[in-house]
Amino acid sequence: MVQSMTGFGKAQISIPGKNISIEIKSLNSKQQDFSVRMPGIFKSKEMAIRKLLQKSLFRGKVECNINVELTGENANYKVNTELVQSYFEQLKPLLNVEDITPEILATIMKMPDVMNSGKEDINKTEWESLEAGIKEALKNIVGFRNDEGKSLEVDMLERVDAIEQGLENVKKFDEERIDTLKAKLAAAISEIKEDLIDKNRFEQELIYYLEKLDINEEKVRLSQHCKYFKETLSIEGEKGKKLGFISQEMGREINTVGSKANDAQIQKTVVLMKDSLEKIKEQVLNVL
Repeated sequence: MVQSMTGFGKAQISIPGKNISIEIKSLNSKQQDFSVRMPGIFKSKEMAIRKLLQKSLFRGKVECNINVELTGENANYKVNTELVQSYFEQLKPLLNVEDITPEILATIMKMPDVMNSGKEDINKTEWESLEAGIKEALKNIVGFRNDEGKSLEVDMLERVDAIEQGLENVKKFDEERIDTLKAKLAAAISEIKEDLIDKNRFEQELIYYLEKLDINEEKVRLSQHCKYFKETLSIEGEKGKKLGFISQEMGREINTVGSKANDAQIQKTVVLMKDSLEKIKEQVLNVL
């Protein structure tokens, strides 16, 4: 099964005094690029949260945002007035204002750590609830990634099929090309006076010329690469990088066929095969 690196997952939980929303989104990336934004009270659990993300998402540019809305059920929460003032001082140049307004204050109150309970850490029960919420959001984003992956897989298989069909056309055109080439060579050789050439040198040059035009090895290798690409799509686990390497090898063979064939019909087919391959490469960038 193919899994995309693009996805989104969300979950909401309620604990005494707070409603917590968890949003996780991911985009494609060659490396693990995970960031977590959360209120200061949860900071002690950042490493545990990162481990949960890495265990489920493996790779990609991942952003996890944890937002807290106070419900008023707990009177121990207080406004961090110093932080409010600090936020306002940073916003003043941007808003071109001198005094804080109710609208600006409402925005600042939604910023991290403006409200705190005086506690330095969350308790075990709160962490268990938060952990469950993160796992739910992860389940949702993995489901999203799997759905996206199915679409990617269908599209890439269609593109590989198009390349294989192009290869079959190349084989047909190559037979016609060889027959035409043989006829031209036979006609040219018949006009050469034997006493004017070195037969050994002539045979060597002829063999060299024919080898330069021969594309049988490239056809065989391209067929094998297409088959290997499909096999790799069907395996479990991370496969994006491997698919990228295989598509590069496919490109080398297609380019070589086009440059060696010296045939208009084959070169037109090669252009179509290149177009399919470029779309495959674009899709592979999103594959986990």
